[in-house]
Amino acid sequence: MPKSNKIIVILGPTASGKSEIAIKLAKKFNGEIISADSRQIYKHMEINTGAVPLERKENKGSTLAFSQNIPHYLISFLEPDKKYNVVNFKEAAQKIISDILKRKKLPIICGGTGFWIKALIDDITFPEVKPNWKLRKKLASESAPTLFAQLQKKDPRRAASIDAKNKVRLIRALEICQKLGKVPLLKKVPLNNLAKTTSSLVAKYSFLQIGIQQKKENLNQKIKLNVQEKFKNGMIEEVKKLHSVSNEKPLSWKKIQSFGLSFNLIPQYLSGKINSKKELLEKIYQAEKNYAKRQMTWFKKDSRIKWLENYTEIEKTVNQFLSSKK
Repeated sequence: MPKSNKIIVILGPTASGKSEIAIKLAKKFNGEIISADSRQIYKHMEINTGAVPLERKENKGSTLAFSQNIPHYLISFLEPDKKYNVVNFKEAAQKIISDILKRKKLPIICGGTGFWIKALIDDITFPEVKPNWKLRKKLASESAPTLFAQLQKKDPRRAASIDAKNKVRLIRALEICQKLGKVPLLKKVPLNNLAKTTSSLVAKYSFLQIGIQQKKENLNQKIKLNVQEKFKNGMIEEVKKLHSVSNEKPLSWKKIQSFGLSFNLIPQYLSGKINSKKELLEKIYQAEKNYAKRQMTWFKKDSRIKWLENYTEIEKTVNQFLSSKK
């Protein structure tokens, strides 16, 4: 397969150093980076989400985002009150990949939202069930464990594979269950239809998925240092600003908490439910650790991912992939 049809994916758990490695690869192999992170899409949340610092530059009438002079896409571009899901991501990423390749550059997908990455790579189709806002509002008042219990009764198969703490996905699954009876199996584009499906990345491109391998104790230490760094950089103040009436579109505490992790815990600290900053940081650390564990549970299901530990090994593997004729 020609080099121009090849795409690199850098994935792994939170705090594993994905962004740094992706930028190094982009510099080495003339690449541009597409973020695959369901939180880092939002503006004004960069400290808590760990998004890379960006510089905006005008180019031929449009504004592009750069980090270390490498173009970045689908990161810090959307207001936090806007809706954005895996279907939106997949459509946008496909267009960006096509554009990058037309300019003879290397697309590098980088992120930790495994479901989004899989949807893109395998060109998964989704059930066409329109949002039921009345039902969503009703379900939003329930806790994640309650929603998960409901899903277990309605669709045990989907419950077995879903993130039991992700309210957004639980609500969507229950919404689909109400309409269709259960959540259909997500389908890849059939092989005999690939030639007819011009948008299909499965048919047109070859992917190399590299997972950033970390020993558990090393990753936990990185997560702890990451939380401390975010705290020093103003993670609490960032959440306050999201809620502040001085914003053009201030977010409710409920909306802020729906983003999960530190966005869920900081409002609890500000309201007095968490007693001290020390307790807050420990709770955020534990939440991030649990999140990393869930990410790894998802990624380990995909045997195509090559798990590598150091950059030299990663660069060598990428070079071999790009040089091969397959």
